[in-house]
Amino acid sequence: MRKQRFYSDAVREPSPGMWSNCLRIDNLILISGMTARGDDGETIVGDTEYDQSIVVFQKIKDLVEASGAVMDDVVKMTIYVTDIANNSQVWKARQEFFSGDFPACTLVQVAALAKPEILLEIEAVAVAGCSTS
Repeated sequence: MRKQRFYSDAVREPSPGMWSNCLRIDNLILISGMTARGDDGETIVGDTEYDQSIVVFQKIKDLVEASGAVMDDVVKMTIYVTDIANNSQVWKARQEFFSGDFPACTLVQVAALAKPEILLEIEAVAVAGCSTS
């Protein structure tokens, strides 16, 4: 087995020594929790769960594709939200990025995320080549 780190020009990398956004071990792909932070790493893009979800799912897609897989290879997601009452906005955005069998998914409400204006964070696990896409 070999661990490789993958990058996407569309997803800002953390400072050195912090964490990896995307690691691939053989066909297993691990995506760290993504938020709707903009290119500057500070500005939050989107005021609603739907808008932030679109930004986050696009980041996940960019990283999954950079690692040689497709979105339908995503098999598990964990979604952290600050207001579970707005979960339908997350589900609406998710439908724009997946088809066929949706990934296994856990959604939990948390008291807070890294900044007050961050409404959600999503981490993903994919297995390259497991979908029929």
